Amino acid sequence: MPEEFANDERAALIVLMLENRDVPNVELDRELKVRLGKPGRERLNEIGLLRSWREKNRLVHRITDEGITWCLEDLAAGGAPTRSGPLSRAHSAVLKMFIEYHRRRGTLAEVIRSGGDLESVIRAAYLALSVKPQDWVRLARLRPELDGADRDEVDDVLLGMFKAGEVHLVPESNRKALTDADHAAAIRIGSEDKHLLAIEGS
Repeated sequence: MPEEFANDERAALIVLMLENRDVPNVELDRELKVRLGKPGRERLNEIGLLRSWREKNRLVHRITDEGITWCLEDLAAGGAPTRSGPLSRAHSAVLKMFIEYHRRRGTLAEVIRSGGDLESVIRAAYLALSVKPQDWVRLARLRPELDGADRDEVDDVLLGMFKAGEVHLVPESNRKALTDADHAAAIRIGSEDKHLLAIEGS
């Protein structure tokens, strides 16, 4: 189970995950209808799920990779908001069935990406698999965690991140250690298959 937060904090994280961009606090409040108070904001920043900063006299928020991972776990857990009424509990039950349906079919990433993007899903999966910052993770372990995302789309995003210097992709030096899964999951760059990746800033 992910760590529990107040309803406003949960709502802020999920909305910011769907927006997947820098969101001014005034927009979060007035347009997205989520009010994130100072105590909740400071708590989320302190534990690394949210980044907030001042920009031209306005407060701006952006969810972190850790925050996205928390959101996916929270959605999968499917708990109703605390002190919720019967209609909210019914909506929560429907949402839980919806999430479980897409998780079983490997299409949850497509649903999440309707408000965010595939790069965020890749970063969240990498973060969940890595042991330390910029850890090497096998593509054979990463791909199954992307909830059915299209192979070609994943490769396009990884190549874009590689060209931007945001991800490192290398071959497995010990060729004898490669499994059939490693060969199948590899991404080809130039004339060489890459089996491992590490993401900058994760």
